[in-house]
Amino acid sequence: MRRLSGICLGLALLARASGAEAAPAPAFDPPVTAPQEVAILSGGCFWGMQGVFEHVKGVRQVLAGYTGGAADTAQYEMVSTGSTGHAESVRIVFDPHVISYGKLLQIFVTVAADPTQLNYQGPDQGTQYRSEIWYAPADQQQQIAQAYLAQLTQAKTFPAPIVVRLDPAKPFYPAESYHQDFLVLHPDNPYIAYNDLPKLQALQAQFPQFYLAQPVRVTAGAVGD
Repeated sequence: MRRLSGICLGLALLARASGAEAAPAPAFDPPVTAPQEVAILSGGCFWGMQGVFEHVKGVRQVLAGYTGGAADTAQYEMVSTGSTGHAESVRIVFDPHVISYGKLLQIFVTVAADPTQLNYQGPDQGTQYRSEIWYAPADQQQQIAQAYLAQLTQAKTFPAPIVVRLDPAKPFYPAESYHQDFLVLHPDNPYIAYNDLPKLQALQAQFPQFYLAQPVRVTAGAVGD
């Protein structure tokens, strides 16, 4: 069960939305010709991660799920023990002609997750909540991610060291159906209200040109209704 003690994190994110600047855009973010790309990111509870990226223009689908471990342990109750190697993650299918991979990473470190928190995010503790970028070896994702993390470190963008891991993509396993679109379907859930709705406010404030008011939903490919 999710902890409901994330009020301080939510207030901090709300403060970021109302005043602080976004992390700088990647200096290295070359254009691609492919009609679509896939990004896999881990950054704490997948409810909030999915909820943020479902509100980003150019994103076609966001699945909540697990990656980093074996197929037979890709189940919520097992992953929650922190012993499977899996991280709660999202698989983002996006149009690189609308939003670049680098821009997704900028949103990731600015509003979706805190890149300085090691093996936890806010109230959620354990390696299953680690921050990790899973790059596709066939694309330029590794070079873009490496360059961006180095850029942020050199610029001292954050007050503490960046601890985001960077690894080749492993098989991604979609989470159980009741986890999909959780933020959209349960905005009044206390965990969502305290921890994740402030992230949407931050997204709209920091990236208004990329904010999508009606989320792209997993369920039946629907766009929020």
